[in-house]
Amino acid sequence: MKPVVLVVGKLPGIADRMEAALSDLQVEWLGATNRDEAVRQLESESNIRAVVIGGTLDDRVRGDLIGAIASRRPDLSIHLKDRQSGPEGMPAFARKVVEGIVLR
Repeated sequence: MKPVVLVVGKLPGIADRMEAALSDLQVEWLGATNRDEAVRQLESESNIRAVVIGGTLDDRVRGDLIGAIASRRPDLSIHLKDRQSGPEGMPAFARKVVEGIVLR
């Protein structure tokens, strides 16, 4: 069973974009665009190994996500992408998380 990475971002289809850009990595991608979707993913998929949160989300939203994730799954590492690299920087950031944390 492949490890799962939950990616939370502003745009729908973020998991599909990660899969297309990072198909060489042996992980499954799940996506969410808000807190409720992220919580549903956490509650339905026990094999999530890390969470990557995009930089385009408002700080309050990111903070709320961190609290919701940590309270439900304190075993998960949560990674916040920078804002400076923009949306095009998400695949490189997610690759670093997967290679450095998930597949280690």
